[in-house]
Amino acid sequence: MANDSHQRAAEFHELAAHAHRVAAMHHGKEDHQTGHEHAKQAMEHSAKAYQRSQEALEQSAMFAGGQGTKKH
Repeated sequence: MANDSHQRAAEFHELAAHAHRVAAMHHGKEDHQTGHEHAKQAMEHSAKAYQRSQEALEQSAMFAGGQGTKKH
């Protein structure tokens, strides 16, 4: 389970990095409106990545603490 959380967090980090690169490319071409839209999207992905990373960290800590069994 914790592995899934780490994977999802990594996916959001990749999405954020891609959006940042696209935003920079548009800003470099003086297409500021499109660049701004991509920068906003990058920030949203970064926030999701941070949230998922925190969740994965908490799950890993629970697992490492001997509480790794899932209760139904």
